[in-house]
Amino acid sequence: MKPHAVYELRRYRLHPGGRERLIDLFDREFVDPQEALGMRVEGEFRDCGDPNAFVWVRSFADMETRTEALAAFYSGSVWKEHGSLANETMLNSDNVLLLKPVAGTQPFARNLAREKETRSAKGLVTVNICSLAPGTEDRFAAFFIAEALPILEEAGARIDAVFVTERSANAFPRLPVREGETVFAWFEMHEDEDGFSRHQERLSNDVRWTSEVFPRMDSQCWRRIEVSRLTPTTRSLCTL
Repeated sequence: MKPHAVYELRRYRLHPGGRERLIDLFDREFVDPQEALGMRVEGEFRDCGDPNAFVWVRSFADMETRTEALAAFYSGSVWKEHGSLANETMLNSDNVLLLKPVAGTQPFARNLAREKETRSAKGLVTVNICSLAPGTEDRFAAFFIAEALPILEEAGARIDAVFVTERSANAFPRLPVREGETVFAWFEMHEDEDGFSRHQERLSNDVRWTSEVFPRMDSQCWRRIEVSRLTPTTRSLCTL
């Protein structure tokens, strides 16, 4: 599999009890047809803090192929047959961030060599989203890569991806995205909840993090950094 340049972080609010029905339908009917069109389902997750949330990441080679692939899938026979069943589980599906890799990084590099038969629902993923002032994302990303990332890794996190907002216009308005926002996001992988707790404890004892790096990051965010704790589904490429 080749590296991709455009990513969607999609978070769905579901009706109570709808998550397992959606995951079953998604895995059975939607993953393979999307990947056959050149999309890649990088990760599928249950949100540990919200039983009625389904989170997933989809990637594309570029913006042009994104438009073409989405048009083909959502006008195709698979979505026509099963789309209404998926929509019945959802309260809304428009909480979507359009992202691109931070320069010099390759998100989910382990996914490029991972075959379907090796997928497993292991690990705890944290998604961290920083809301920034327009035009500040590149400077923020450079500081994160140089100063924050080494400390996070020393504390036991595996950083699987770092993103900033993709500013290209959404050429497939049938699927809205959160336009007009500026974000920086990173994905961490931990062994489990205990591993994440140990990571947090190490960070709290690291004076570089507590007195300099995190305060500097936090001061540039318009709201508290949003942290979601996720567990992979059995078909998720993004796993331990």
